Amino acid sequence: MYIHLGDDFVVSTRDIVGIFDCKVNVSPIVEEFLSRQKQKVVPSVNGTPKSIVVTTENIYYSPLSSGTLKKRAQFMLEIDS
Repeated sequence: MYIHLGDDFVVSTRDIVGIFDCKVNVSPIVEEFLSRQKQKVVPSVNGTPKSIVVTTENIYYSPLSSGTLKKRAQFMLEIDS
């Protein structure tokens, strides 16, 4: 199944590695990971990003909250099973 991340981005739920909240203090390990993966980052076009979605291919800055994305992912997984 697929999940809409906002900004016209849609990814497969199977490709999602993690969803992080931008408002919460990001750990130094996550900050280092993001800085090393700059070539894979897809920035948010509309507004301030509220969450970071890490997939197997790219890193998306999403204008949707991490809670909203989590609910969408759980809903899609329930449908899929």
